[in-house]
Amino acid sequence: MTEAVSRPTLEAVAARAGVSRATVSRVVNGGDGVREPLAERVRQAVAELGYVPNQAARSLVTKRHHAVAVVIAEPETRVFADPFFALQLRGISKELTAHDNQLVLLLTEGRADHARVARYLAGGHVDGALVFSLHLDDPLPGLIRTAGVPTVFGGRPDFSDGTPGPVYVDSDNRGGARTAVRHLVDLGRRRVAHITGALDQTSAVDRLDGYRDVMDEVMGGGDPRLVEESDFTPAGGERAMRALLDRCPDVDAVFAANDLTALGALRVLRRNGRRVPEDVAVIGFDDMVPVTEEADPPLTTVRQDIEEMGRLMARLLLRGGPPAGRDGTPAPGSDTRAEPDEPSGEDGGVILPTTLVRRASA
Repeated sequence: MTEAVSRPTLEAVAARAGVSRATVSRVVNGGDGVREPLAERVRQAVAELGYVPNQAARSLVTKRHHAVAVVIAEPETRVFADPFFALQLRGISKELTAHDNQLVLLLTEGRADHARVARYLAGGHVDGALVFSLHLDDPLPGLIRTAGVPTVFGGRPDFSDGTPGPVYVDSDNRGGARTAVRHLVDLGRRRVAHITGALDQTSAVDRLDGYRDVMDEVMGGGDPRLVEESDFTPAGGERAMRALLDRCPDVDAVFAANDLTALGALRVLRRNGRRVPEDVAVIGFDDMVPVTEEADPPLTTVRQDIEEMGRLMARLLLRGGPPAGRDGTPAPGSDTRAEPDEPSGEDGGVILPTTLVRRASA
């Protein structure tokens, strides 16, 4: 049996550098009050001995864990099947890794998991939380607020209880939807249908509102039979497209709330002998490559920078901005903008622009 190699201790570093243990501790933990020549001796001794600070002990001193919880309010079957979440997690992970922070992934299979997540966050295991895919009646934001953890939300949260200034990063969902529907109208389409996302999420509601904006403007009010509720999944897109064709066989365009829903719609149109885009033009939302490019035909869609949203969420949290009070909300007067030239919502959220990417489907 091989013997365990003992780790260099704080005392060993102090002896090598010829300073006190307290001086080594201040240097290692980023404290002030150590003259630069002494600090340099400590850093050299740390390098020579290969000293690695004990993270648990270091947390007691610095009150920081260098760990961030990423809370996704969806079951794991949805998270690992939808590339949207992979893209957002990649952006978050890149930013956390660049700042030597660990990502702790927390999923919620149902309401019973919310209390578990809240207890974990309140237990002081992480320095903050990034939360996304919330539903309108979700108690999670209130539980997190009670836990007193600095939090940034992905997507515009619904704080109908009057909670001031949640920090969030979102895309221009309503504006992107308007751009998509206007494009379909400009192509001469007049029976433009919309397959929604799950309407207990603000992104789906905003995209539906954008669709209605254009239909009201161009058509003097859309036909309610042309709207079919779905759930952001390919199977949901298939069910919705079948219902639309049964109810409105003269539909000549479809704006789907996301790319996966559009894929489901394309399958049903093909099975029913409808040519895309000749008979029915189709537009999605997200621009998740290779999903859009491997669609048949390649999918015209509204692009939102999903990875950038994740990166920006992490960046806002790590920079401590805006500073959080004990309830996890921004301190009064704090600035929620990520950069002076980044667009912000009127309520303080950071809103990223969207663009239409034209391919063969519309």
